Amino acid sequence: MGIISSVGSYVMKSRIKHLEHVISRPDEVQQQVLKDLIITARNTEYGRKHGFAGIKSVQDFEQQVPVVSYEDLLPIINRMLKGEANLLWPEKIRWFAKSSGTTGARSKLVPVSKEGLEQCHFRGGRDMLAIYLHNHPGSKIFSGKNLSIGGSQVNSFGNSDVSVGNISAIVMKNLPLWAQLKRTPGLKVTMMNNWEEKVRKIAAITTRQNVTCLAGSPMWMLLLLQQIAKDHKLSHIQDIWPNLEVFFHGSVSFGPYKQLFHSLDRNQSLHYQEIYNATEGFFAMQDQTDDPSLLLMPNYGIYYEFISEKDFSNPNPKIIPLSQVELGKYYSVVISTNSGLWRYKIGDTIKFVSKNPYRFLISGRTKHCINVFGEDFFAEQAERAIQAACEQTGCILQDFTVAPYFYDRSKKGYHEWLVEFVKSPRNHREFVTTLDQELQRLNEDYAEKRKEDIAIERPLVREVPPGTFYQWLKSRGKLGGQHKIPRLSNSRDYLEEILEQSKRRTPVNN
Repeated sequence: MGIISSVGSYVMKSRIKHLEHVISRPDEVQQQVLKDLIITARNTEYGRKHGFAGIKSVQDFEQQVPVVSYEDLLPIINRMLKGEANLLWPEKIRWFAKSSGTTGARSKLVPVSKEGLEQCHFRGGRDMLAIYLHNHPGSKIFSGKNLSIGGSQVNSFGNSDVSVGNISAIVMKNLPLWAQLKRTPGLKVTMMNNWEEKVRKIAAITTRQNVTCLAGSPMWMLLLLQQIAKDHKLSHIQDIWPNLEVFFHGSVSFGPYKQLFHSLDRNQSLHYQEIYNATEGFFAMQDQTDDPSLLLMPNYGIYYEFISEKDFSNPNPKIIPLSQVELGKYYSVVISTNSGLWRYKIGDTIKFVSKNPYRFLISGRTKHCINVFGEDFFAEQAERAIQAACEQTGCILQDFTVAPYFYDRSKKGYHEWLVEFVKSPRNHREFVTTLDQELQRLNEDYAEKRKEDIAIERPLVREVPPGTFYQWLKSRGKLGGQHKIPRLSNSRDYLEEILEQSKRRTPVNN
């Protein structure tokens, strides 16, 4: 432990010094990232088609390279899956990450290059640890094991040289030896496809070990912790892991799960650090203990561009570079990466809160928002509002989703919420009132539509039985990994399926 701690301390100090240098000149760093990407890929099939060799400026790049979706790249990705090389990236791509699915559609398979692993995902993990150790100099995190949950078996894709799996599984599979030795459980259990059996085995193995660090999605980590608490009749997670220090979390917003974690955390002693490690790359991380915003990492081999909210549905949107973003506005993220994604729309939406350095909040997904009544309702607003309602009414949230109820002959439209509680509100009407008022405070468009019920009526909240969301995910084969509950949707498809999954439907009085 002493050697590892000494090495860790040295690496941390050097990483922090490098980070301070990088984030002090992000626009310059981004220019260099784009230049390196273009030079590296200029002789690929995609590079030749779009004239990479002749690109001398950002303006050239914007004019010659189209903005694309996954469907646009699918024909090329299918060829890459068959083993063809030098298409989007010079090397032969041997790893493909399955996108985190909230829908029943076929998973997207995103290329992951050697550079993408080493210069993006692994670098992000090292910087995450460096920032944590910098913020907590007395940490003893290296004295125990890191319990990471997620991923699934990495399988061959009809070609012995090509493998497919969740990004977390791909990262774990390729970790250096020192990192493998510090994590638990072993790869054999981590890669199990049967989620329920995997949870039982993880619980059995890790409760006999000195776990100092947790890493994964809040939703799936909570299910593991609840299983352990039930099996061992525990009130707090420190009863089984007294040296537990920190939970590195990502994939979904932590806000809705905060109270439930706190109920399991004695004296609120656990540290939390959010990371933004999407399937397509490691983008950002929380670097301040008292600020939930995420620090954009400009030097991970990813060039960033953005689409403003007014152009989300525009087939030919205006694209702006990082240097032109404005604070407080919503943007959809476009990336070009060292895994061969070029001006690729990832579908995530963010809101910048600082430009020196660049820090932002994740606001949701372009496809997972509600704008049926002109309300421009984002997941970030839903999560903050329901958190406030929970705090006001003394309840503890497990999960939720929201969809519109469309106009009919007798009623105006409204938002319908399906909510699963660990502890129900002491007063359901107060819960709905607080939720509605907080949404009006957070969203001017929603407030305008709600004024005197002019366009949207008071929200309807339905409390569903415990386990409803879990069973819905299970029925769709979406347990574990980076799968998540869709927070918002313009259609009622998810909501109706979840209602059907529920054995009782208890609408809260409006």
